[in-house]
Amino acid sequence: MQRFASLTDINLSNNAIFGKLLDISSLSSLRWLDLSNNKLGSELPNMPKRVVAVLLSNNSFSGRIPEQYGKLNQLQQLDLSFNALQETAPAALFALPSISSLNLASNELSGSLPMRLSCGRQLETVDISNNRLRGLLPSCLSSNVRSRVIKFGGNCFSIDLRNQHPETYCVENTQENKNSRVKNVWILVGVIGGIAVVMALLAFGFLVLCRQYCPRGASEQHLLHKAVQDNSATGFTAEIITNARYISDAAKLGSQGTPAHRSFSLDELKAATNNFDKSTLMGEGSTGKIYKGRLEDGVQVAIRCLTVSRRYTIRNLKLRLDLLAKLRHPHLVCFLGHCIEIERKDVSGANKVYLIYEYVPNGNYRAHLSETNTEKVLRWSDRLAILIGIAKAVHFLHTGIIPGFYSNRLKANNILLNEHRMGKLSDYGLSVVAQEVDKDKEEDGLKSWQMKSLEDDIYSFGFILVESLIGPSVHARKESFLLNEMVSLGNPDGQKRIVDPTVLASASQESLSIVVSLTINCISPESSTRPSFEDILWNLQYAAQVQATSDGDQRSGKTGRSP
Repeated sequence: MQRFASLTDINLSNNAIFGKLLDISSLSSLRWLDLSNNKLGSELPNMPKRVVAVLLSNNSFSGRIPEQYGKLNQLQQLDLSFNALQETAPAALFALPSISSLNLASNELSGSLPMRLSCGRQLETVDISNNRLRGLLPSCLSSNVRSRVIKFGGNCFSIDLRNQHPETYCVENTQENKNSRVKNVWILVGVIGGIAVVMALLAFGFLVLCRQYCPRGASEQHLLHKAVQDNSATGFTAEIITNARYISDAAKLGSQGTPAHRSFSLDELKAATNNFDKSTLMGEGSTGKIYKGRLEDGVQVAIRCLTVSRRYTIRNLKLRLDLLAKLRHPHLVCFLGHCIEIERKDVSGANKVYLIYEYVPNGNYRAHLSETNTEKVLRWSDRLAILIGIAKAVHFLHTGIIPGFYSNRLKANNILLNEHRMGKLSDYGLSVVAQEVDKDKEEDGLKSWQMKSLEDDIYSFGFILVESLIGPSVHARKESFLLNEMVSLGNPDGQKRIVDPTVLASASQESLSIVVSLTINCISPESSTRPSFEDILWNLQYAAQVQATSDGDQRSGKTGRSP
């Protein structure tokens, strides 16, 4: 588990995973856990203290809900529905300070809820339907609380009798469950014995396979080291590139539903761009030209012509591109393939590579921030949604693969929007191919470089936040001027003077204040005071939640902020 200590998001839902869920309480950075719709069983383990969402519905968990869940003060969403959980849910669950959604439906919970049960202020939806609960509903779960949606049908409560079972139904079923658990113990003993035999056979088979294939793997390691030993000037050494190819299952989630990465021929790219005609040129940056093309099957693509700064061997370059191809995330522009151009047939090096990406049709974020058409303008909630998506993508780049990808050229015009105005980050991860660091970088030096690059990403994201608050005009201003101006954002007068009028008109004061404070911290001259990306993501999600609540209040006719 120590290897995955930096994971913040795990989403392995709908994978038919079976067995026992290991103790993950040591994953101190974990914020989001989604293992719903699998075949996991046994008892629920304890959770990390800082987890925000736990989604474990549609499994086979049994036993009691751990009392520790009632101490998860940052927990906002808990879904344990459609399992076989028994006894009574901890009363503290309902009173957690951040909990907004609690779903315990379709289990075997029994007994009655305390009449003095307290509910947290953020609690909006509670589903305890289809259990074996009896008695009366506590006042904080009654229909008199209009701000809260409560589902409690299919129990044996002595209210709303049309949707409740007779009390004998809950009493009898509870007793049957106790008797069946005694029988299940003996069945479990037999099953465990059978599993032990099967595991022993599998272990033996695994050892046989290892003996057969390990020499081949060792040979590949040797060839890889030989291929890249003259390229140690980059931050990615032979050992790191090899290890980095083993990406976590959680990171693989982003690859679902996306085309497989493949190698393109130069003729294919010439045909797609009419021999790189000027009319297909979309732009030119420090890393090369970008062309718009149409493949033979009609798919539109963006083709980046990248000049490689070192004469990598072909094998080494392919390993690096293979590593880049593993970066799949819904908020990353999809890397579809590559084409390596060799200068002469008698040399093994290459100095030009074409990177083929999905074409994202709706322009970049900076252009949308400049939009004056009221129908197309990005309201505050729209901006938050885009920023959250990009923060998730960058956090994935930092933690989804080891070593992480840093210095990701974070700029507002590198955020592209699709037809649904969903943000996708472009120009990410190019350091694995193009960036060089000092030749005398050893392991400690690499760690120092990675930390500096991580800080650069946080600082750069801070200026994306600045543009989101003030508008794209800040791009032309000097950095020192902006840092001085940001100080005045802490008071209402400064906000009215500096903040984009669209933001002032569509943001709640609380949501705006959260992002202003976050922005100031991100662009702090002292790198030690800048937040981590998991903190950035958490604050943005919290700001979005606050904004959604405010928008809901305004729609329902309640008093809201209207600057």
